[in-house]
Amino acid sequence: MDWDSFFTVHQDLPREGPGAPEDVAWVCELAGVAADAMVCDAGSGPGGDVAALLQAVPQGRVVAVDKYFGDAADARFADEPRARGISADFSDLEALPEAPFDLIWCAGALYFLGLDEGPKVMAKALKPGGVLAFSEPCFFVDNPSPEAVAFWEDYPTQSEPAIRSAVEAAGFEILGTRRVSDAGWEAYFQPMEARIAVLRPEADAKLTAMLDLCADEAAAWRAIKDQTGYLLVVARKSA
Repeated sequence: MDWDSFFTVHQDLPREGPGAPEDVAWVCELAGVAADAMVCDAGSGPGGDVAALLQAVPQGRVVAVDKYFGDAADARFADEPRARGISADFSDLEALPEAPFDLIWCAGALYFLGLDEGPKVMAKALKPGGVLAFSEPCFFVDNPSPEAVAFWEDYPTQSEPAIRSAVEAAGFEILGTRRVSDAGWEAYFQPMEARIAVLRPEADAKLTAMLDLCADEAAAWRAIKDQTGYLLVVARKSA
């Protein structure tokens, strides 16, 4: 991975993964998240979901944690006293001074820890009865095409029943699931494609390769979106 080129493409994008404010609202309503809840946005990117989380907890607080984009999230909400962003690895959320949390929101990032370990790690940073909401790569059909399998590269993508079983085995009760919508995916891809168009005329060979890679990702998803995507999972930690 040419990280310099990656960050050139992704600089100043509004979000680092698929999602929409409607997802946040659905999760918080389903989970009955209190207005004064303490929330962690784990793997927040530049804070694309922070505004929706703040709206969902009007007397609460939101901590956005991202290894690469935490400072960007902090700058984005510099004038919002109820939010802060930090550049840190979200594998140790329990060490944050705001922990334990009422809600951990983890959009398109739990896979960095894996489905076997991720929920267990998050459980350590949740209050008893706290809620974990995360989006996980999922196959929507029994026999996904080679293209759908390849989309997730080497990640061990599973079906919804297998995802539910793994979360329950980590000590959670499933409150609900739903697919991240096409609109949520386009909210990620369309700004990135606009950025690609701006950069391409002056791009050198390395950057051109990254631009092609990012453009190919969007095209690949649009071709196989009926077979695979993100499953949004809402689960309550056992008391």
